[in-house]
Amino acid sequence: MDKSLTPSTSHASDPTHREMMLMRAQLQDFINEARHNQDILNRHQTLDLQLIGAHSFRELIQHIFVTLASICELDQVTLCLVNTQHNLQEMLADLKIDRNEFPFLLFANSESDLQLGGKPLRKSVVSAYDAEQHHSLFAPCFEMPKSVAIIPLIRQTKLLGCLNLGSKDSERFTADMGTDFIERLGSIIAICLENVINSERLTQIGLTDALTNVSNRRCVEQRMLEEIARARRQHYGIACMYLDIDHFKKINDIHGHQGGDEVLKEAAKRIKAELRLSDTIGRFGGEEFVVLLINTNRENARHVAERIRRSIADKSFLLSMTGLCEVTLSIGIASLSEDHNLGEIENAAQSLLLRADRALYEAKEQGRNCVRESVED
Repeated sequence: MDKSLTPSTSHASDPTHREMMLMRAQLQDFINEARHNQDILNRHQTLDLQLIGAHSFRELIQHIFVTLASICELDQVTLCLVNTQHNLQEMLADLKIDRNEFPFLLFANSESDLQLGGKPLRKSVVSAYDAEQHHSLFAPCFEMPKSVAIIPLIRQTKLLGCLNLGSKDSERFTADMGTDFIERLGSIIAICLENVINSERLTQIGLTDALTNVSNRRCVEQRMLEEIARARRQHYGIACMYLDIDHFKKINDIHGHQGGDEVLKEAAKRIKAELRLSDTIGRFGGEEFVVLLINTNRENARHVAERIRRSIADKSFLLSMTGLCEVTLSIGIASLSEDHNLGEIENAAQSLLLRADRALYEAKEQGRNCVRESVED
């Protein structure tokens, strides 16, 4: 057989060749690792941009629970915020954010409630999951993690809360791992939280009646346009109630303007207590309020109006300076069914409010402390 035609294997046993092959494999490993690290960096940069670019509290929280969990491949993510004097929960209610929408959003009443092992939470804690220390932070999760990272969210020495990351992998978060990345993440989220909370509060100030702490007229008019458009898209009816405190001038004459202010605040509180989170109450001026009932028919609106009327009339108002005060409301209702939600949105809103106002006038004419409905649909 001609040896020139057989494959040569001499180079396979050549040390230089083996070394070159090993170096080539190592180089490929370096390239693959570099690509992997670049991919991680790109994903984290995307996360940073989305967090920083969040324009609302809801958008930021969604990025924390969805985007962060996905990009960082986490099994559990919860967020616990310090809720001094329940200000944050009131803000969520004003923003129409139902607590059920974000089950992994938790609240602590004070910084001391976030102590771990009896120590204030000022530095990130990276360790195996400890049920005694960590259970409350992961209580909403379907399955408890094996390892956790508890990241304090601090702004100007103030603890805003903590971000809690969990993994099924017991080796994902260990006490000897570096914490540079998670502390940087905590700093970014703390800044973003402070910004969106301040922004939401400033927006609410511009849309809130300072005395009664319910929406102002501008906000109600804006919401009415939005809700009529949404009702049209989603094919349901809405209702509008126009409410007026009876003989309010007499209340001011007897109890003074401070007493009148207390009546307005208490009336707004009682009205709001009868409404759902999706509904809107606003002070329209003086002693007048307007309520928007979402996804509601005429019959349900009448029931709500009667509940509101009774909540005002059946229990005297206790005023700080002058004692008990009897208060009643007159209420006019107008409904807008799916079949009649037609034409320009602005015209539909004006018509709905005008019909509720006319029904209120009828209630006043017929003795006050009663509910009247617009005969138009």
